[in-house]
Amino acid sequence: MTRKYFGTDGIRGKVGEPPITADFLLKLGWAAGRVFANGGHDFVLVGKDTRISGYMFESALEAGLTAAGVDTRLLGPMPTPGIAYLTRTLRAQAGIVISASHNPYYDNGVKFFSVHGTKLHADIERKIEYYIDSPMTTVDSSQLGKAKRIQDAAGRYIEFCKASIPTRLDFTGIKVVIDCAHGATYHIAPHVFSEVGAEVVTIGAKPDGLNINDECGATKPEMLVATVLAHQADIGVALDGDGDRLIMVDHKGEIVDGDELIYIIAKSRLETGQMEGPVVGTLMTNLGMEHALNQLGMDLLRASVGDRYVMEMLTEHKGILGGESSGHIICLDRTTTGDGIIAALQIMAEILITGKSLYELKSGMTKYPQTLINVRITEKINLDTNDAIQKSVQAVEKKLGNKGRVLLRASGTEPLIRVMVEGEQADLVKNLAQQIADDVKRSIGA
Repeated sequence: MTRKYFGTDGIRGKVGEPPITADFLLKLGWAAGRVFANGGHDFVLVGKDTRISGYMFESALEAGLTAAGVDTRLLGPMPTPGIAYLTRTLRAQAGIVISASHNPYYDNGVKFFSVHGTKLHADIERKIEYYIDSPMTTVDSSQLGKAKRIQDAAGRYIEFCKASIPTRLDFTGIKVVIDCAHGATYHIAPHVFSEVGAEVVTIGAKPDGLNINDECGATKPEMLVATVLAHQADIGVALDGDGDRLIMVDHKGEIVDGDELIYIIAKSRLETGQMEGPVVGTLMTNLGMEHALNQLGMDLLRASVGDRYVMEMLTEHKGILGGESSGHIICLDRTTTGDGIIAALQIMAEILITGKSLYELKSGMTKYPQTLINVRITEKINLDTNDAIQKSVQAVEKKLGNKGRVLLRASGTEPLIRVMVEGEQADLVKNLAQQIADDVKRSIGA
């Protein structure tokens, strides 16, 4: 059974347009309360990023949960992985995140964590959808839920992040530039890195409700590159609006993406005897990473795009490390979900232990040239049954032969068709990707 409201990463859309409206979030809170209530003193955590609509949706969810007889514990601005951690350690029935991750401020969304700090199973999401489409009722007044704010949430998560690396490591003398994307890590990340001894330069840490992810953060690392070079820093750390993505910059100003970071962590775990199972990437993972891992004797498995699917494959194959080139990095030996701060700390630990720069650590992997073009659409199309698009893909695949690959897919979070071409020759790859993108536009009448 398909889900009506939930996508690959919760429910997401433009604020004010269904389903991202105050009345829907009220009903969603009530529906979630019905599903997670156990008849006792049950409570659900609610956290958010820094976009302005978070105030409205926080209140709506709280009202819905209250009507269902479930208590609410408000976390305020908190990174998505921090909410996962607190849900697990505070023994909440669930954690609710109000965020649209790397999207602009005018988008928002909701995603859930289970009591174990993991994404909800699809069956639970379907139960929530059942109640969303059911008449809303209110428990007896004596059974209404209550709400209170958890004051030490940030401090708890900061200590958890620091505990993900050995306490003997002292980062004194390492200069780090941190770009918080004006998002949920603005009051977390600078403390984490400074408290482990690093010299910290912070940018993107003045959220105003409208500037989240605006020309900054993991999706726009150009400002981080410039700041790293200007301050002659050792590394740069770019997080996204909700803190579950990581892109880094080395001392030469070169961007280090998720594939390269996963490779560095995998090699480190292997050399210290901590590696378990295969590394899990996605259909977008660079061929260069696969080849580099193979040379180390490790396997790469490819899941569908989305950290949900990476997690499912890691669980199935008993792995501990996986993620996406976009910067979602899951270290299951440290936490239960993708976490940008914790992943960055693993890289910093490897820099300190080996005495090598980030530039040197990434050199063991050579990326294939890869071009990704996003084609915006106004309505869903079936790529598999569109003859014109399929013929275009087949023609490009014939040109590449066994020295490259093509990936065409619909985004699970935005109204986009993503066209990716990968191969040995950068100019050829770029031209072929544009060729397919143009054919897609013609096919859909764009």
